[in-house]
Amino acid sequence: MPDLDYLVEGAEAVPFSVSPLLNLKVRLTNKDETEKIQSVLLRCQIQIEVARRQYSPGEQAKMFELFGEPERWGQTLRTMLWTHANAVVPPFTGSTLVDLPVPCTFDFNVATTKFFNGLAGGDIPLCLLFSGTVFYPDDEGLLQVAQISWEKEANYRLPVSVWKSMMDHYYPNSAWLNIRLDVFEKMQEYKMRRAIPSWEQAFESLLPAESETEASDLNM
Repeated sequence: MPDLDYLVEGAEAVPFSVSPLLNLKVRLTNKDETEKIQSVLLRCQIQIEVARRQYSPGEQAKMFELFGEPERWGQTLRTMLWTHANAVVPPFTGSTLVDLPVPCTFDFNVATTKFFNGLAGGDIPLCLLFSGTVFYPDDEGLLQVAQISWEKEANYRLPVSVWKSMMDHYYPNSAWLNIRLDVFEKMQEYKMRRAIPSWEQAFESLLPAESETEASDLNM
């Protein structure tokens, strides 16, 4: 019966995709180097081990919405679920290197996007938990099926630069925000009533008033 081990050897952004897509380079190695693997239906749960890296003061400030004050991080820093990914592995013997496509989002309502965007550099500690189905022929050539053990996992430190360059490619000098429809309609009415040509200018027109309100509150 196949016994596969997994190793992430790298990551790269897919430059031409409908939405941001990251390929993790995963090497599968069978302990029996002579055994033929017909195919693998590979499933993977990807977690972010947020406590396994250091954070600069600037990064700590940007993580306030997620984890609160740094003094409380001993209680609030917990492993985050990033996403699930799937791949179909073609026939191989011994070992093979496959692309594990990881769909990404730049929606700032998603906690992982806030986390990634708040990092200035370094890397992101990931834990990949594998499951799925292995198809292989027995000694008589009959197709057999085996399940991947839930104990199979791999660790990888994803460079922050890879994620940021991918988002810069798909969303150059921009961000994506999902808001309630009623709020959007109010903003649209505000923009039209004042003949503001762009959404950026509409938001900027509200910022001075907000800044004056904050200054007034501080002086009270």
